[in-house]
Amino acid sequence: MQIKEIIDYLDLLYPLSLQEDYDNAGHKVGDATQQLTGILVTLDVTDDVIDEALASGFNLVVSHHPMIFAGLKSLVPTNTQTRMLNRLIKNDICVYSAHTNLDNLPGGVSFILGEKLGVRNLKTLKPMCPGKSKQQPVQTDANLVTAEQQPGGGAIGELDTPLPYRDFVERVKRVLQLPMIKCSTNPPSDVKCVALCGGSGSFLIDEAARQHADIYLTSDIKYHDYQKAVGTIHLADIGHYESEQFAQELIYNDIIKKFSNFACRITKAKTSYIQYI
Repeated sequence: MQIKEIIDYLDLLYPLSLQEDYDNAGHKVGDATQQLTGILVTLDVTDDVIDEALASGFNLVVSHHPMIFAGLKSLVPTNTQTRMLNRLIKNDICVYSAHTNLDNLPGGVSFILGEKLGVRNLKTLKPMCPGKSKQQPVQTDANLVTAEQQPGGGAIGELDTPLPYRDFVERVKRVLQLPMIKCSTNPPSDVKCVALCGGSGSFLIDEAARQHADIYLTSDIKYHDYQKAVGTIHLADIGHYESEQFAQELIYNDIIKKFSNFACRITKAKTSYIQYI
């Protein structure tokens, strides 16, 4: 089977029409007409991931974050990005990325994050403007949603029963394997309604507040975002990698449901560029 068959399926599952204008999702590296030997799923493409693909004999890497966003004017191997691209091309490894098209998918990155944290009755926090996407995703168990759930940013839902604030924060730290969380001052006494956005979600703070969430979980929150949110919404920065780590599981499950006869696994490498000391 050609790699192209996997790519065509992923394009149906995660429509590129759902990606943001700045994004560069999809198939960007390698010859997809070659025969598939195996699939490695990762959040980011790093040298460790490439080493693992080579050691396993896999020639397709499916990542969440694209290797190329914009402004790449040369493939001369003078920096980490171009050196990795040269390694991939020389070793006939293809790379496909599902980024903001997966973020904006009902049942996507923010939804699986909410499910892992015990948040129920999830719906899209901020639906896309009508007409943004003309192509609807193929529905699988991973993205099977009710009719009112539309493509868009983030997710919002409720816990089965309210939890004391400290208990909920400890749950988040345990599930995401975080040693700490950077939170607003003056937390709520209990948490019932939870808003979430995997990755950088500061642009949804106002929407989470408008929908009366008790807490908003996302990453890359700036100091003045916390300042602006005082008295409106409690913010918790849970880390970019940590908030999106389950995207790997989502992609993996979607692939093996359709292509169970091919070797596919999630990378063993932790590709976060941040450590907690």
